[in-house]
Amino acid sequence: MSNSFMSSTFMNTTVVILAAGLGTRMRSKRAKVLHRAGGLALVEHVAAAAAAVAPHDRTIAVTGHQAEEVEAILEPRGIGFVRQIGQKGTGHALAACRERLQSLDGLLMVLYGDTPLLSPATLHRLRDLQSASGAAATLITTTLEDPSGYGRVILNGHGDVTAIVEEKAATPAQKSIQVINSGIYCFQAPLLWRHIVELRPNAASGELYLTDMAEILTRHGHRVGALHIEDPDELLGINTRVELADADRVLRERKCRELMLEGVTIERPETVTIDMHVRVGVDTVVEPFTRLLGSTQIGEECRIGAGAILESSVLADRVVVAPYTIVANSRIETGAQVGPFARLRPESHVGPDAHVGNFVELKKTHLGRGAKSQHLAYIGDSEIGAGVNIGAGTIFCNYDGQKKHKTRIGERAFIGSNSTLVAPIEIGPDSYVGAGSVITGDVPAEALALGRARQVVKPGWVKNRKKEPAPLNSKDGK
Repeated sequence: MSNSFMSSTFMNTTVVILAAGLGTRMRSKRAKVLHRAGGLALVEHVAAAAAAVAPHDRTIAVTGHQAEEVEAILEPRGIGFVRQIGQKGTGHALAACRERLQSLDGLLMVLYGDTPLLSPATLHRLRDLQSASGAAATLITTTLEDPSGYGRVILNGHGDVTAIVEEKAATPAQKSIQVINSGIYCFQAPLLWRHIVELRPNAASGELYLTDMAEILTRHGHRVGALHIEDPDELLGINTRVELADADRVLRERKCRELMLEGVTIERPETVTIDMHVRVGVDTVVEPFTRLLGSTQIGEECRIGAGAILESSVLADRVVVAPYTIVANSRIETGAQVGPFARLRPESHVGPDAHVGNFVELKKTHLGRGAKSQHLAYIGDSEIGAGVNIGAGTIFCNYDGQKKHKTRIGERAFIGSNSTLVAPIEIGPDSYVGAGSVITGDVPAEALALGRARQVVKPGWVKNRKKEPAPLNSKDGK
């Protein structure tokens, strides 16, 4: 198939994502499509798949329950929205788009916001089959061993759809049919808009069902084709928390497989959690029980230790994140080492070859090239120059009870163990702060700062103390 044909088909395809329902079986106050699997809301997965077959300006989401929240998630993708007022079934939801979309020619695909496993490849197949077949519509079908609860697809001798029968209305013979309707369609748009007005309320529910379009189009002499999918899991619609967990597992298995095929070593992939937007470079090793979340980007030849959690952070090449380290919204440069048991809070920046050791916490801090803080320190709201050494137990006092203050440390400065730096403060390059000091004022370059009481030693104190008479209220004095 030529590129020009594929481009033309892409530009002439409209996608409608039905995302208006509550989803009562989820037993949640949140709209079903807002629940997350693989690190994204369910409807985000569907919108991402839709982007492979139609332009964003020809993609519409039908919203209803918690419409503002659903639209806020999808708006960055540039798609449009139609509100379904008074949700009365899938046919009613699509009919709500008629005024806005009926002037658009070409194809119209209908997707559901709760089917996160649907792949772009399947949508390509659906669109291309519909475009080449000349049928009025094509729907996706699959075969289930237990089709209970699904509409059965009635096919004629040519494999075309003549009707979709809901289970409640099916005869015993029809209930034995294992080919079910996924609810995903691709229509010739003009024919859809011409005949959608013929939908009638279901006798039992009073709702308009899109499934009735197959019978309506067939009655008018049009063909309705079927695209049969062998893997029913891809068509899984999420209705319960159990199904949500199943979808999350499948998405994360797909992500791990994708990364491993691209050259990433994942030890025990069944134990890790990797979100869909995460990127990892070749020859990086991901140890068991790690969590790579959000928009995290990891370079080449890194090592991510067991139990580490990285969220929306950027790691350059050859970074080592030791086990049980937490990194959030931060950046770590080439060759740096962080952890174990370290914590990088948002807006931290660890420079090249810098070291952040065990039980060190950084917050809104830039640690310069080769700087080190190896043990038990809190470093907040600071600029730390290259080659600085921060001793164990050092605390940056950055908060006065009302606002935060900055600490600046020049290159190659040495901060002794158990120091307390009271911001705002500036410590010059090549200076020293003696261990155990409380520093409240600026320290010039190449100076030694001491901020502690002078040590007093009293020889013989213990021996003299033992000679003192025991207090009257002691046990020996009774």
